[in-house]
Amino acid sequence: MDNKALQELVSNISTEYFNKPFKHNAVFNKRLRTTGGRYLLSSHDIEINPKQYEHFGVEALIDIIKHELCHYHLHLEGKGYQHKDKAFKDLSNEVGAPRFCKAVQSYEERANYLYQCGQCKTEFKGIKRVNTRKYRCGRCGGKLKNIT
Repeated sequence: MDNKALQELVSNISTEYFNKPFKHNAVFNKRLRTTGGRYLLSSHDIEINPKQYEHFGVEALIDIIKHELCHYHLHLEGKGYQHKDKAFKDLSNEVGAPRFCKAVQSYEERANYLYQCGQCKTEFKGIKRVNTRKYRCGRCGGKLKNIT
């Protein structure tokens, strides 16, 4: 699927589920890593993570689009468009938009760093790199050592 097909899909979903037109741009953004999609407040465009489509197919893509369109239409109407707002929750339930999408990679797959405590020998996995001079073991307070 390319950006043109995505634009058409978003427009169709908008008219089918919300009975309102989608007048802005919908594009795939390869730089999105931990989110399925996002609605841009300044430009009113919608960006979709292409990995969601590649891993989970059209059904997951439709769910993400419905979720982002909830943000889109509520923001343009001047209503509460954030996840915490009642208007957003009500509209999401009405159109069947999920709150979250499935993770493309599990935590275990993303955890590239492995540390071990010098005292108690407990091992810790992490996604981000940790400054071993600054941080200590959460169990015993011992020094951490990078083992990967």
